[in-house]
Amino acid sequence: MEIGSFIKLQRVKKGMTQEELAEGIVSMSYLSKIENLRTEASPEVISMLCTRLGIELDSETNITIKEKCEQWFNLLFEVNDKEELIEMYNELSELMALVRSDSLMLFEIHKIRYFLVLKQFDNALEQINSLNEVSGTFDNLHLFYWYKFKGNYAFFNNEYNQAMKSFKLAEDKVNQIHLSDSELADLQYTIAVTHSKLLNTLEVIEYSNKAIDIFQKEYNFIRCAQCHILLGISYRRIKMYEKAIKHYNLAKHLGELNKNNTIIQLTNQNLGYLYSAIGDSKEAIKHYLDAIDSEEVGLNERLIATTNLIKEYYRIYNFEKALEVIEKAKKLLDLAKNNVFYELYYYIVHSYIYAINEQYEQFTTLVIEDLIPYLKKHKDHGNLILFSNMLAKYFESVGKYKDSVKYYKLANLTYEEIVNL
Repeated sequence: MEIGSFIKLQRVKKGMTQEELAEGIVSMSYLSKIENLRTEASPEVISMLCTRLGIELDSETNITIKEKCEQWFNLLFEVNDKEELIEMYNELSELMALVRSDSLMLFEIHKIRYFLVLKQFDNALEQINSLNEVSGTFDNLHLFYWYKFKGNYAFFNNEYNQAMKSFKLAEDKVNQIHLSDSELADLQYTIAVTHSKLLNTLEVIEYSNKAIDIFQKEYNFIRCAQCHILLGISYRRIKMYEKAIKHYNLAKHLGELNKNNTIIQLTNQNLGYLYSAIGDSKEAIKHYLDAIDSEEVGLNERLIATTNLIKEYYRIYNFEKALEVIEKAKKLLDLAKNNVFYELYYYIVHSYIYAINEQYEQFTTLVIEDLIPYLKKHKDHGNLILFSNMLAKYFESVGKYKDSVKYYKLANLTYEEIVNL
């Protein structure tokens, strides 16, 4: 990292103006030239600027920091103990505040990923905004991670088109930097997931196969399983059901070999969805039941499986079983009150409670005033189509044909939007 960029970054982080840093050392215009790499300052000037910033110039400590940074970067890309991740972050932050390190810029950029892993989305955005001012000094390696992590942030905010633009910019840098095969495969997998969100099925298949080739060579079977799930979703969407089931079962087998409950339950979830789509409720229910039984997977995943099971029982008019599952869902909702996904599942569960108990006034109010606006905002096309159709059928059954047409139209327009994505 160039010393001028380093000084600018540290000044911005400490909230100092150029005037405050330059006073008594150099002119403000000369400091600006140093920071923007338009001139090389003498070692004496650099030393005085670093002293004012509270930074030491210690090459031996810099080597230690570089090694620790590489360990920390690796932790960010695998499922690890978050306590270890936080502990190493705090240690590095203290070192970076005292010693000039060539790894500082990469550390600052990786903070975006760190905050996303911890689900601290506001901190991630704040970090992106703070780095914007110095992003013009980034080299190709910095730019690769900068684009990738900005893409991660956009993805977590459901801004999939923006995420894809960032990921493609990162991909453009691949041939200009030294990147490990595993990091390349991680980018390819990330692009595949984003294409899946955008319903670009052929692109999902292309990038998933690229990633799986590398993961297989590295015997990274969990990442292979994740790719198989993406391929299963894609083949299901183009109605190649046998191929989809094959990939789901491969993923499930790898999950079982590695005793990874998240993979196992995710494949059960997707197999349930597939069998529901082809009208095999018995198989769908079997897989959904398997998916909700494990307490070792996240609340979000369990609530997805539970609400899907409610939908399936409702679809075949087995309201007694649907109400039994609703009781399980209520207990999960109690555990999820502080989670970002709580609102969605609360609306879905209570919509079914009102529909099953024929509390139609409460049903229509909740779906129209709360659930549909939520689904539109979060671009949840599948649920938007489902609940728009439920509303339309209800209004049709009571002779409110104008309202019925309105919601059938919303369902159709949403479907067309999916097709044209």
